[in-house]
Amino acid sequence: MTQLWPWLTVAGLGAFHGANPAMGWLFAVGLALHRGSRAPLLWALPPLALGHALSVGLVVAAVVLAGVLIDRGAIQLAAGVFLLGWAVYHYVYGHRHRVRVGMTTGLAGLTLWSFLMATAHGAGLMLMPALMPLCLAAPAGAGTALAAVMAVGLHTLAMLAMTALLAGVVYEWVGLAVLRRAWLNLDLLWTGALALTGLLLLIWR
Repeated sequence: MTQLWPWLTVAGLGAFHGANPAMGWLFAVGLALHRGSRAPLLWALPPLALGHALSVGLVVAAVVLAGVLIDRGAIQLAAGVFLLGWAVYHYVYGHRHRVRVGMTTGLAGLTLWSFLMATAHGAGLMLMPALMPLCLAAPAGAGTALAAVMAVGLHTLAMLAMTALLAGVVYEWVGLAVLRRAWLNLDLLWTGALALTGLLLLIWR
């Protein structure tokens, strides 16, 4: 279990990110409804996943690079403080800074939108507690690079699966009208997750 929990966390956070409508499934449904076809929903999924993976991948690369240059304890402390600050920022200002992309956007625009949304929401930062034992448990090398790539891949697959599931269910059966009656404040939940991650990094050392 000691070796398994970081991978389960990476996958679980992928599913959590995919469940957040701000990460793309709501946009995919909107595209399909706007164009009157299921096809836009399907072709929107790969660029949504790619943009998310690029954003998370940058964080993972930064963690690996920092592990080469800086002591792990210092990285953990700095990451915890930064995440708490990011949670506060997201709570106060996050809802005011939305990335706007029109319904006529193409694959490149959708990829860029997904990348910017994941970055603005601190999606990659939320993986820090799982990334540290995976990427900083041993001296940097081929094994560390492989673990980093596998973590990004697993996270992205879980995110893509959840995004596809929710987008398909809402488009085919539920409809967007249900969001007016049964809406969960995921912005607040997301902010709480960022703060909890920061606290874990500061306490669990």
